[in-house]
Amino acid sequence: MLQAYADHWALITGASSGIGAEFARQLAARGMHLVLSARREQLLTQLAAELHQAHGTKTEIVIADLSNPQEPARLLQDIEKRGVTIELLVNNAGFGYVSEVETIDVKRIHEMIQVNVATLTALTLQVLPGMLARGHGGVINIASVAAFQPVGYMGAYAATKAYVLHFSEALWAEVRERGVTVTTLCPGSTRTEFFSVSGAPDWLEKHSAQEVKPVVRTALKALEKRRSYVVSGWKNYILSLLVRIATRATVVKESMKYFRPKT
Repeated sequence: MLQAYADHWALITGASSGIGAEFARQLAARGMHLVLSARREQLLTQLAAELHQAHGTKTEIVIADLSNPQEPARLLQDIEKRGVTIELLVNNAGFGYVSEVETIDVKRIHEMIQVNVATLTALTLQVLPGMLARGHGGVINIASVAAFQPVGYMGAYAATKAYVLHFSEALWAEVRERGVTVTTLCPGSTRTEFFSVSGAPDWLEKHSAQEVKPVVRTALKALEKRRSYVVSGWKNYILSLLVRIATRATVVKESMKYFRPKT
């Protein structure tokens, strides 16, 4: 299936680092051209130069702050003006937030919901009609193992990822017989900027985590097999099953051990 994407265009949000940048590298290696979107222009420019040198990849860079409700529509309008048709959408942009109730920055929570939920929804629903009309295309939405359970001190984040998983699974069922695939990637802890941005900068020093390369490879294999969702890493997959067996109260109380903010 991925061979059919060669010489077509992918849009990757949050492409400046981490999982997003790795998607760019692996898709470029498979012959795709890329629209790279994020806030940090210098990092996108460096990535585009790297991909062009390594693979001759065509790239378009669109700077966007997807916490702004107006940006998803502007992003797609900009892409359309450049004459680019999106064959694969990778909704990677997103972030987490760790806090106790008394110290939560409500504005930051709203921004997170905008990026993780509203922007992902808008982009997905606006690119799918064109894919369905053409009879081919794909969407990879990034959720998390947190999508399978509530997480203490990251309640809003886990809720956004549960939304991503359920929303994407429903779309997978709706479009799968029309040549279009919607696959949800559910990573566990991954070595990216995620934890420092979320307010838990010491997390990776104390816990095991996957590298970005196998996480992205897992997602692309799942897309190839037209799977509705995939959990990266067998330990994470087992965890996603165990939380369905334990009581909900047990699961959320156990989660509090991992993200309790320092006092």
